[in-house]
Amino acid sequence: MASHARPRHRRRVPLSALRVGLALSVAGTALVAAGAAPAGAAAPGHGDKAARTRQAVTGALLHSLAGGLGPVKKLKLDPLSGTAADPLNNTIGTQIADFKPLTTGLVTGPLAGGGALEDLPLAGAIVGLLPG
Repeated sequence: MASHARPRHRRRVPLSALRVGLALSVAGTALVAAGAAPAGAAAPGHGDKAARTRQAVTGALLHSLAGGLGPVKKLKLDPLSGTAADPLNNTIGTQIADFKPLTTGLVTGPLAGGGALEDLPLAGAIVGLLPG
């Protein structure tokens, strides 16, 4: 079969993206399991110990999640920012009649300035909800 006639395969998801998704799924499941365990399930007299254990597990998971996400939120997204080779530093704009001019600087400005994930206009508010 000629190479142009072969069926093309869809791109596979990178393995690192699958690992991150799996880690977040496991952490979310553990948080739900720790908070959703019924208080009556513990043996009589052990309710306080079970509650303290659930609270300790939840606290440890939140602490480790904050430690893992904190650096990611502050990571510089554009490694070329501040250099002459930065493709995001080029902005284009237009102005029609006497309306306010529109430029691409609103979108690329935070990245071209060396911004992190928490500095992005729309994603910053959502990222602020994450621990870290």
